[in-house]
Amino acid sequence: MTSNETARSVLSRTPLTRRDALSMGAMAAAAAIGGRDARAASGKLIWGVHVSIAPSWLDPAETNGLVTPYMLLYAVHDGIAKPMPGQLYAPGLASSWQASEDGLTYEFVLRDGAVFHNGEPVTAEDVRYSFQRYRGTDHAPLHDRVDSVDAPDARHVRFRLKSAWPDFLAFYTQSTGAGWVVPKKYVEKVGEDAFKMSPVGAGPYKFVSYKPGIELVLEAFDGYWRKKPSVQQLVMKVIPDEATRLAALKRGEIDIAYSIRGELAEELRQSPGLALKPVVIHGTFYLYFPEQFDAASPWHDPRVRLAASLALDRPSINQALTLGYSHLTGASIFPEGFEFYWQPPAPKYDPEQAKQLLSAAGYPKGFNAGFFFCDSSYSNLAEAVLNNLGEVGIRVQLRPVERAAFIKGYAEKSFKNIIMNGTGAFGNVATRLASLAVKGGAFVYGSYPDIDALFPQQAAELNHDKRAAILQQMQQMVHERTMFVPIWQLGFINGIGPRVAESSFGKISGYPYTAPYDELAIKGA
Repeated sequence: MTSNETARSVLSRTPLTRRDALSMGAMAAAAAIGGRDARAASGKLIWGVHVSIAPSWLDPAETNGLVTPYMLLYAVHDGIAKPMPGQLYAPGLASSWQASEDGLTYEFVLRDGAVFHNGEPVTAEDVRYSFQRYRGTDHAPLHDRVDSVDAPDARHVRFRLKSAWPDFLAFYTQSTGAGWVVPKKYVEKVGEDAFKMSPVGAGPYKFVSYKPGIELVLEAFDGYWRKKPSVQQLVMKVIPDEATRLAALKRGEIDIAYSIRGELAEELRQSPGLALKPVVIHGTFYLYFPEQFDAASPWHDPRVRLAASLALDRPSINQALTLGYSHLTGASIFPEGFEFYWQPPAPKYDPEQAKQLLSAAGYPKGFNAGFFFCDSSYSNLAEAVLNNLGEVGIRVQLRPVERAAFIKGYAEKSFKNIIMNGTGAFGNVATRLASLAVKGGAFVYGSYPDIDALFPQQAAELNHDKRAAILQQMQQMVHERTMFVPIWQLGFINGIGPRVAESSFGKISGYPYTAPYDELAIKGA
């Protein structure tokens, strides 16, 4: 069977990608959107967003360990420093910073003239307040390792650490929302809940309105320190169904469509006037077995976890769903390009060996593995994986969950059996280990003591080469135990319409969405 035939075979057994069903669904749903002139205003761009926008994503204090909230953070808010085109640690609200020779003190100098959307200046007290109120992913290591945060004057902030920590900047400005700054006076005035529904930030766009499950409207902030955005208004419409998003893009009802896969991506590529915008992101997708730490579970046996990995026909799924753009690295939770990255062996597809491993583990006829939890926006990927598992005897029932609820359930440790997840968060190998593999992590259901023991060693090691050796050893241990089953590093496929002159896709390395927002442009505007 050729690779194209294999890809078609995968699609044919994935209900969400059947051509007839998609076409019928697209026609019906597109008619419901209505408003062909919604994009007519020359100063407006309209997105078709693949997930329902959660209010918590508008508050940096609640940033989870995934990349999705940054879709909004990059627009509404600004950080002390953040990834930007060509720079992993680009100066933001801080124009500069320096660390002491002993690694115990970091001092930031705030940018002169930076203001919030309500006109108030960004001050050192706002920076300190934003750090102290941060309660999202990895807040514990940040708060536990920082001894004090001082604001000697309005433009200087000084962080004193309890001990030298080479990853302070990675956690503070990359993998968490702790370094994204909110106005203390405004938050205290309106309250935490009201802030989520009507946020004030210091980013290129200010909040206008939010209709849960429908749309978010933002307006250009003329006082943004970097430059005045050229697009006056951004509208993010919630359109969860891929076929509906593509239909809206083709009909001119939206200008940018996030996340188009499979036959729809091929249709997008062949549609006159539309452009395919694939981006290989930091998003690594994997299977996780929360009960691998329970001796009574089949997943406790590493042969069973390895069998699940050998069952996956990754090349065919890649061709079928992401047109071959995803990278099959074999590196479960660690993306290529991250600092301290260790390249594991390429993943294998061997269903016969998978069956042999299951038989040796005591499951010659396979077993019922229960529920398979996934983010509903990746149900078609989950169905392809589910089919592969079923072919070797691992029988599961798909349970797709809307993204905000999925993240909440995953973090609250309420899922069992199998979890399929993808995370595109910024950071490095250490930040991924902290949230996904080491005891106490936001998404860690259980851990291995020897891996846990190495984590504080690397965190305290100031010699870069020695630290790299420890982190590479930890990655190898995670791989050899099949703690996670790798799927791919996602090739995230998007589409843009004829009005878009600059979409900003791919400008920030490894980032899936459109940013920087102040570089967006409309043709003829």
